Parts: sequence; C-alpha cells; structure tokens
Amino acid sequence: MAAPGRVNLIGEHTDYNDGFVLPMAIERYVTIAADRPLDGTRNWTLRSTAVPEPVVLDLTQPLTRQGTSWTNYVSGVVAGLAARGMSPEGLDLLIDSTVPLGGGLSSSAALEVATATLIEAVTGMTLDPVDKALVCQRAEHDFAGVPCGIMDQFTSALGQADHLLLLDCRSRVTRLVPMTDPSISVLIVNTNVRHELSGGEYAKRRAECEEAARALGVASLRDVNLTDLQAAQDRLSPVPWRRARHVVSEIARTLEAAEAIGAADWGRVGRLMYASHDSLRVDYEVSCAELDTVVELAATMGEKRGVIGCRMTGGGFGGCAVALVDTSEVAAISLDLAAGYRQRTGLQASIFVSRPAAGAMVLKA
Repeated sequence: MAAPGRVNLIGEHTDYNDGFVLPMAIERYVTIAADRPLDGTRNWTLRSTAVPEPVVLDLTQPLTRQGTSWTNYVSGVVAGLAARGMSPEGLDLLIDSTVPLGGGLSSSAALEVATATLIEAVTGMTLDPVDKALVCQRAEHDFAGVPCGIMDQFTSALGQADHLLLLDCRSRVTRLVPMTDPSISVLIVNTNVRHELSGGEYAKRRAECEEAARALGVASLRDVNLTDLQAAQDRLSPVPWRRARHVVSEIARTLEAAEAIGAADWGRVGRLMYASHDSLRVDYEVSCAELDTVVELAATMGEKRGVIGCRMTGGGFGGCAVALVDTSEVAAISLDLAAGYRQRTGLQASIFVSRPAAGAMVLKA
C-alpha cells in the first residue's frame, strides 16, 4: 500500500476555517508491506525503516492513545475503521517513507491513509475516498492530538496525477485543476529545521481564528470578506484581527490562483504566492528566519532566472517552502538556492522536484 505526502501550492491555515486550499499529492510516499503473522495472532506488529524497535498492537483490546508515539497515527485509523465493522486480522507490517518527516509535507496523513488503504485491501471492504479521508482526520484528532483540517488526508486519498486539488473545506467538494504544462515545475525546498513551538502554536492559531469568528458573529471566517473585516476592526483585539485578515485574504488568493493556473497566467500566480508568504509571516506569524531566507533568495532570482513564485508551505515554524519554476532552470535554481541558504544560515537544504502525483493505491508483488 502506498499513500503520498502533499505540498500546498497556496491556501495555508484556511482549511480549518472552512476555506479553500490548492494542494497536490507529491511523488514521495509512505509504503506499507504486510503479511499474515506466522503465529496466527490478531496482533499487528509494526516495523519501520526509521525506528529500530518493533511495536505490537493488540487488536483484541481497545486501542488507546500512547503518548506521543508515531504508532498513534496507525492505531487511530485501525480503531476508527474497526468501529465501522472493518476489523482486520493480525498482520506483520513494514513501513517505509520517502516523505520528509517534520517538513510540513504531511507524512502523518500519508501514514494514516496508507493504513486505511491497507485495511480496505485485507478486509475486502472499500470506503468512499472522502469517507476514508475523514476517518484519517479523526484519527489524527483523537489519537495524535492534532486538531488538523481536512486538506492533508483529502489530498493523500484523492490526489490525481498532473492535477492540483481545489478543495472547498466547508462543502468538501473538490475540483481538479490541470497542471500539465511540462515547462513549469514544482520545486520543494526543505529547510531541515523544525522549531519546537509549532505544535502548540498551531492550536493557538486555530483558537484565535475561532475567537475572531465569534466576535464577528459568523460560523467561520469563510463567511467574511475583507470589506466586512475592515469595518469590524474595532470589535476585535489586534491579534485575532490579524489572524482573520490572513485567513480572509488567503481564501481569496487561493481562488484567484486556481483561476490563474487554469489560464496559464504564471506571473499572477507568482505574485499571489509571494503575497501569501508575506501574510503568513506578518499577520499569521508562522514563518521563521529559515523559510524567509528561502523565499527572499527565490524572489531575488526572480522571473529572469526562472523563478515564478515562492512561499512557505505547511503549518510553519520550519519545514518547507514551495516554488514554481521554469523546468529548464531547475538544476541551476536548486544549486543557487542551496548555496545561498547554506551561506546565510549555515544549514543544508534538501531540494527536490515533484509532479502532481496520484493518491493512495494498492501495490501488489
């Protein structure tokens, strides 16, 4: 079984505000190989190429959250599907991932969706992809303790090759946006830093958005436009107002970017990406010096060097930036970004290119 990570081209921190996002699945996957155990038990024995010691899940007992263990992502999905009558037998599993850990590319969602796809295969029962994504989201909420939106799991489950996924996070309706132009590539720059405050700050941002929505008298910030927000500034304290300004403007940017990509108006797409990063840096305060450095280096190269646009992607406080670049300049841009980043930060970035990839799939030997 394999399920991809994702990169979000634009639309950050809008998903849990019922807004729009524009991600794509990437050509980096969590893969799970599975077989029946020789001892015939109902245990799941989890082995990972990233963790030396195996972990055993006893499926004869109710599964519960185990601290901060990575196995929570698996346990949550197993428990969620068991509650729906999809109870797998015992399995020996080996898990491998090419999705960078802690890079904001949704390695956790990929593990969840790969686990759900595995359970579908071994039980012979198939979920609607939207339903599968929602089960995985619930697993992350209940077992991993992360109040994530729906974007990551939806992209891993529903992604299609050569397409972006415009997702309405309120209605859960998706629209495929073709990304087939071979002269444009998606460049992902992993800063290889992850600042420890990210987990609590994510929940804090979500609470600040909810506070802003209550003050504005709406169900979510999706229901506000920039004109209404400006008029209501005196009803909000400064921090929730800035958070709301990011979300409301980012929703508008995301819809405009989808339209611009469809029209191959790459200059407009680039401007929207830079505006998104500035909003995340100033109003949402989830960027960091390393991400800002990557975006500044990309902007300095500019369209003359083949860089269309660049922004941070993911939850923030480290992780990755995403850029749209001319395919013919990928190698030169990558080298110069890596050199500039190393010179300014003393750190080594990891840079790779991805086409929009297919979502979760069953692999058979």
